[in-house]
Amino acid sequence: MPKQLEASNRAPIAGARATGAADPAERLEVTVLLRRNAASDFDSHVAQFAQHGKSARPAHLSRDEFAAKYGAVPADVALVKAFATENELVVVQADPSRRTVILSGTVAQFQTAFGVQLQQYAFDGGTYRGRTGTVQLPDQLDGVVEAVLGLDNRPQAQPHFRIGASTNGALTAHAAPAAPSTSFSPPQVAGLYNFPAGTGSGQTIALIELGGGYRPADLKAYFAQLSVAEPLVTSISVDHAQNHPTGTANGPDGEVLLDIEVAGSIAPGAKIVAYFAPNTDAGFLDAITTAIHDTVNKPSVVSISWGGPESSWTQQAMSAIDSAFQAAATMGITVTVASGDNGSSDGATDGADHVDFPASSPFALACGGTNLQTSAGRRTGDATWNDGAGGGATGGGISGFFPVPAWQAGLSAAKTAGATVVLTGRGVPDVGGDADPETGYIVRVDGTQSTFGGTSAVAPLWAALIALHNASSASAAGYLNPTLYANQPAFNDVTAGNNGDFAAAAGWDACTGLGTPNGAALDPVL
Repeated sequence: MPKQLEASNRAPIAGARATGAADPAERLEVTVLLRRNAASDFDSHVAQFAQHGKSARPAHLSRDEFAAKYGAVPADVALVKAFATENELVVVQADPSRRTVILSGTVAQFQTAFGVQLQQYAFDGGTYRGRTGTVQLPDQLDGVVEAVLGLDNRPQAQPHFRIGASTNGALTAHAAPAAPSTSFSPPQVAGLYNFPAGTGSGQTIALIELGGGYRPADLKAYFAQLSVAEPLVTSISVDHAQNHPTGTANGPDGEVLLDIEVAGSIAPGAKIVAYFAPNTDAGFLDAITTAIHDTVNKPSVVSISWGGPESSWTQQAMSAIDSAFQAAATMGITVTVASGDNGSSDGATDGADHVDFPASSPFALACGGTNLQTSAGRRTGDATWNDGAGGGATGGGISGFFPVPAWQAGLSAAKTAGATVVLTGRGVPDVGGDADPETGYIVRVDGTQSTFGGTSAVAPLWAALIALHNASSASAAGYLNPTLYANQPAFNDVTAGNNGDFAAAAGWDACTGLGTPNGAALDPVL
């Protein structure tokens, strides 16, 4: 008797309409996520990272140690392979370290195998192949399979950047302008936040990209104008996606170049690896797990600038990605994630507050946004980034899916209306940084130099800071949240502004988290 995979329940995109059955002969690939070996031991191990700061946490595992201890059980992989054979599906890839088996087949075959009906849907953003309800599993896979992703190929996430004015001004890595400025190079932002010296040599920063691409000529021109050594940038294809520039800055190319140029100009000695994947829940998970378990490039930091409201995700997808972040914590990998650019609603239209996922995972360092204020070449303060409904505002609020983590116990969120509310779920974000396009970053995309903002810039900003630290430290910073919450004085507290329903306040708040980085104070903390 088939069993329902309850966490897989799926509803159509709001406003989408079914236009007919999916083509039964259409071929697709589906990601099957298996249970973890020694799951209870893993949970206990991860709990030590979540409850303690750096001084009391366990030693980090190598990728090989992790795979041997907490990868998928070979017998479970065999069960899925047998299931594939029974249903005339092809096993494209089986990776026990990632607990992933990728299957290929037709719509008709997958409908039979997983007890679903796939239809075509039309919505304001285009079309997609989708399903409703839950995935069905045969008895032999009940409890073995934790997620089935990719049957539905709706666009899962949005990039979190905003473009300001075009600029042809001189690009320099040196001190910030003496007069108040509307744009900075990324190294100038790092200088204003007192980042430590260094290049990040020996580190690898992973960037998760769900579309678009970069042209080497853009990078060569940008770093030459900046007079910064051009970092080594490589791309890895996940689920057949490629580095594929679209030629449009106000699209995924903008995200890719913003990520590379911010991280690469602040930590030019670090290797930058972009993992390109399809913009689906399966593609997102596969890119993250590929980066985390990459035994060749071995990134110590993963930067993610894509996401969407928690309400747009299935529970199985959120749990799968959160589990991947937990794995990263045990291996000493820091994951920085943009908190979103649509204020306290996160772009949802139901009138309620929402937070962005995967920033809302307790194992992500969620990065909010500010307006960076300067005078005479020095930082004078930060205010919450909020340019109104049309201009964007930092995401932040209270998760409706993840419980309050130990390091946020007892915290409250200040409301713009004047009250405070005790956290009933994980609070977002954890940290802040310059994100307002009015005080943004000068980047080059598809041959054009413009000022970019958005929390998309803050994730690679923090990733670069962590790479600088890791390069000069005997051990990787790894999972930072418990340590950072125990060291709030190491931040520039932000107390001005709001993101809609939540207000900045002394200490942690649901707009800019603990505050913006004071690199010199944070370096010994890390």
